[in-house]
Amino acid sequence: MSKDPLDLKKYIRTVDNFPIDGIEFKDITSLIETPKAFVKTCDELTKITKDFGADLVASIESRGFIFAGTIARDLHLPFILARKPGKLPNETYKKSFDLEYGSTSIEIQKNTDIKDNQKIVIVDDLVATGGTAIACAELFTENFGVKNSDILILGIIDLPELGGSRLIKQRNYAIQTLIDY
Repeated sequence: MSKDPLDLKKYIRTVDNFPIDGIEFKDITSLIETPKAFVKTCDELTKITKDFGADLVASIESRGFIFAGTIARDLHLPFILARKPGKLPNETYKKSFDLEYGSTSIEIQKNTDIKDNQKIVIVDDLVATGGTAIACAELFTENFGVKNSDILILGIIDLPELGGSRLIKQRNYAIQTLIDY
């Protein structure tokens, strides 16, 4: 049975064959455009982040930024950007990964201030194959010495049939989402 405890699915459209044929894209635009749904979503993500005891919020370009920014603001936490190559002005660490429909990479700046034993919440809009979230988490574990157990992957939507949430758990990262299909 699919999960939707906050009754948010009605604000998410499915767009067939986007960005390529065969993909059923979950469009969060209408959720963001509906203040009541957007606030409810952001409040719940903030609560989960606070309950985890996060010291930092990180997010993956670009839709994750929308939600992570509100969490960081509400909890007065540093906000770290994980971006596509060439988008950050300082030296970066880079991690390549596969997507449901191709491959790419993300980067974070080497001058990011992360201290020992800090807990990080990584925010994205959707977990599909898990590649993006795992790549982001590995940027922190491989380059800053963050322990897997100190990372929470936090998303709006999980597509469990694509196996991403299962793979994230197998890598010993915590994961929480608000909705699954």
